[in-house]
Amino acid sequence: MHNTQTPDRDLETIAWGLLFVLWGLTVLFDFIPAGVGLAGTGLILLGLNAVRSLSGIPARSGTTTIGILALVWGGLELADVILPLPFELSDWAIFAILLIVLGGILLGRELLGTRKTDAQGPSQSMQGG
Repeated sequence: MHNTQTPDRDLETIAWGLLFVLWGLTVLFDFIPAGVGLAGTGLILLGLNAVRSLSGIPARSGTTTIGILALVWGGLELADVILPLPFELSDWAIFAILLIVLGGILLGRELLGTRKTDAQGPSQSMQGG
């Protein structure tokens, strides 16, 4: 039987497999902090987009955004468990930080997208590109 899947579909399947193994391990072993699963999820999603880019496949902004948020969330959860922080990192504080990161991603994407359009000049942006 021929493999008719595209390279991007193969990469997605590998990423899903890694995610399921990671999530299963974090559920199976209670001693693994929750932040490990979150940070690992972020790394897998960002790694998927890195491999996409290296393979000439466009990265997807949705998985990049979710990957960054999961990595930040996992990092904050791990910091709360591992580091002796001088303040309490409550769920509300983590939620607020994630909102700030998400807002920064959206603003950055829009501002960088606007600059690319301006750099192309009026003739190219008028052509629908």
